[in-house]
Amino acid sequence: MPHASRRTVLGAAAAIAVGAALPAAAAGSARAAASYPPVQYHGWSDVPDWLSGARDGTEPVFGRRPGIAIGRPAGTTTYTDPHTSTTASWEYGTWTSPVHRLPFGATELVSSWNVDAPAGTWIQTELQGTYNDGSRTPWFVMGRWAYLDTDIKRTSVDGQDDGRSGISTDTWAIDDATSGATMTAYQLRLTLYRKPGTDATPTVWRVGAFASNVPGRFDVPASVFGLKGAVELKVPRYSQDIHSGQYPQYDNGGEAWCSPTSSSMDVAYWGRGPSRADVAWVDPSYEDPQVDYAARYTYDYQYEGCGNWPFNAAYAAHYRDMSAVITQLRSLNDVETLIAAGIPVITSQSFYASELDGSGYSTSGHLMCLVGFTADGDVVANDPASPNDDAVRHVYKRHQFETIWLRTERKLSNGKTGSGSGGVAYVYWPCYPTPRQRAALAAVGIR
Repeated sequence: MPHASRRTVLGAAAAIAVGAALPAAAAGSARAAASYPPVQYHGWSDVPDWLSGARDGTEPVFGRRPGIAIGRPAGTTTYTDPHTSTTASWEYGTWTSPVHRLPFGATELVSSWNVDAPAGTWIQTELQGTYNDGSRTPWFVMGRWAYLDTDIKRTSVDGQDDGRSGISTDTWAIDDATSGATMTAYQLRLTLYRKPGTDATPTVWRVGAFASNVPGRFDVPASVFGLKGAVELKVPRYSQDIHSGQYPQYDNGGEAWCSPTSSSMDVAYWGRGPSRADVAWVDPSYEDPQVDYAARYTYDYQYEGCGNWPFNAAYAAHYRDMSAVITQLRSLNDVETLIAAGIPVITSQSFYASELDGSGYSTSGHLMCLVGFTADGDVVANDPASPNDDAVRHVYKRHQFETIWLRTERKLSNGKTGSGSGGVAYVYWPCYPTPRQRAALAAVGIR
């Protein structure tokens, strides 16, 4: 079955003005913005952004796709990989963002990044937040990312907490939501590493985060379908279940691979994916070897799973001219806006089978790729928790799906309260989008 969730992420997006080129769904979402709890995605990705940060050993990369890379290194340090016990020396440089002030007090935050990390390089992403009393968090590690798994093992970092907030795998959160503590501003810091004496460098094209403050909710109001008729994107269909038992070193095989399977579908939709040479290590008898490949290269060695949200975004953005973020959306109207512009959306949800007609399974955390809507506004999903590729297409009732995706709390069969993602979504798109795609992204808070 799909992999169990390990964090509570709450949220719904604050509105951004929508241009006339967008479908009615987007305009309706904008008009209703005041009714949504706050969330904000903010990213750094262009030349002014990279010049605005503090650089030590890094330099901006100009050109069609700006970024930040190692220049003259700030120094050399050692890193002992906790998963191999190997200690190695690395040259490094840092880039620290300006302080980003939030228009609300946040209780949760997830960062994500887009980077080219060739062999012999890796990056670390950190967060420092400012509390509403003016004090600051320590620098929390949000992830140590290497595309390959030969230099270091990509990893989240457990055990980070200052007594008021801490990190759960990929998510920063206030420890006690009733304490009144919130985050009012934050900075992100990138540390870029390479083997000493080489010219190799990681190049970061985008770094950002969404922050949110959403109260507990077991249900959400039903949104009104805003498109004129059915729409369905031609996203390839991959089943995670056909990979059951394959490469158990990556979270026991395909039974738990909902996230990399969904990412593989989305990446393939854009005409990207691993080459034949890339997947040469996969048993040739296995169907859809790109899914095995994605599982290996999204695997978090600390979490011991492939469901680290920003690791999936970083994997997708590794491919030629791809961008990817983790964010939260307000309702299915936001999904309509993106799909109408040709952009699929991967969503995170948890539910019992009785809460989602036609699913046939229960899960405490599952990813699927939304590809369209019926003429009545029901959701067309490529659900990887299916027995084979042909069975991946599902139609789910609109309000049922919206509830299990947007809620932050759910009632468990043992009488306790479980968590929901609150609208968490992976959004992947070409880094040179069409005008309509750019407008749709802006409408849901991604710039």
